[in-house]
Amino acid sequence: MQIDGWLSNSTQKLEAADIATARLDCLVLLEDATGKNRAWLLAHPEFELSAKVKNSLDTKLNRRKQHVPLAYIRGHAEFYGREFKVNEHTLVPRPETEIMIELLRRVAIDDWQQMGGAAIADIGTGSGALAITAKLEFPEAEVVAIDIDENCLRTARQNAKMLGADVTFAHGNLLEPLPKTHSSFSVLLCNLPYVPDSFQINTAATHEPRHAIFGGIDGLDSYREMFQQTTSVGAKPFYIFTEALPPQHEVLAAIAHTAGYALQRTEDFIQFFQRS
Repeated sequence: MQIDGWLSNSTQKLEAADIATARLDCLVLLEDATGKNRAWLLAHPEFELSAKVKNSLDTKLNRRKQHVPLAYIRGHAEFYGREFKVNEHTLVPRPETEIMIELLRRVAIDDWQQMGGAAIADIGTGSGALAITAKLEFPEAEVVAIDIDENCLRTARQNAKMLGADVTFAHGNLLEPLPKTHSSFSVLLCNLPYVPDSFQINTAATHEPRHAIFGGIDGLDSYREMFQQTTSVGAKPFYIFTEALPPQHEVLAAIAHTAGYALQRTEDFIQFFQRS
């Protein structure tokens, strides 16, 4: 089958399955399968796909028809300009989470001394995207990545090795491993589960690990526990960055305030708090 025939037929199949990005997804799969970029593919519609390539493409197309995230089918996703391995154990990194790194850069880069040194902990690291990015963007910082799921840590370690990031990994619930890894931390990066249990997520997200998405009745149970734990980790972190739905931000700020943290800035899904 030629490229144009496969692209046309496959796009129609994904559209029939209610995939909003049908043509784009097909082009991405074609790029992966052929090793050719999009411009070349569109300029050579007559290129004949081998039976092996077509069979592989059709298998992946069938998974996408079931709304399996494209990142899981490909085995990787982009975050902050870098490729990270992802799988069914890890959330797919979202573009909105990149703002946490941007805020860290704009707000904290001049305050390392005030914060008592550059020690960063990524709480609930998943694929390791935040921790690894923080280490690569701030090489002088010590970075620790924590997750309660050993499967996530396995993937995160692979990503750190692949990208050359010297990150320490620790297994445990939220902040509990911190005293064992470092005496104090300047910054916590926290992309914890925040979707309310009753919230209707899209079909693709149902393929992602539920425990990494849903956070209780109002979605903020993990954040409540995490802020409560800040009182028992030795020196309290100077800055805490969080991600949550904008309608949750007022309640999350109140939770942080109770733990001795004041809201400094909000941008889209991201908030950052400073120790009072």
